[in-house]
Amino acid sequence: MTTPTPGYNTTGTPRAGMGTGTVLASSTLTGENVRNASGEDLGEIKDLMIDTANGTVQYAVLSFGGVLGMGDKLFAVPWNAMRLDTENHCLVLDVSQERLKDAPGFDKDNWPDFADSSFTNRISNYYH
Repeated sequence: MTTPTPGYNTTGTPRAGMGTGTVLASSTLTGENVRNASGEDLGEIKDLMIDTANGTVQYAVLSFGGVLGMGDKLFAVPWNAMRLDTENHCLVLDVSQERLKDAPGFDKDNWPDFADSSFTNRISNYYH
């Protein structure tokens, strides 16, 4: 018998290699919906940016806007600006759709330099 744990594996059914609780495979989060506290759809996670020096997730790359994947704008959202909603199987970012539309973003063919402190400071200041 398995005991349910917090996180995406809340059914108590083991998923080999996917992790449980606060330790999850990145593929578990990629493609997950992101909503705000009001329940508005803010898009989905396209990727996670990991600081290889300390092994922590620094940013989630959020895709928002567009239709059927066309014209989507990408946003680097500080990982600590979001929270996992295990009950609704999504991530929550406490910003409105309008605020997200005005956030610094980029397109899929022109990614920013995540090592550039002016970029990361601008992102951090926008979401905190």
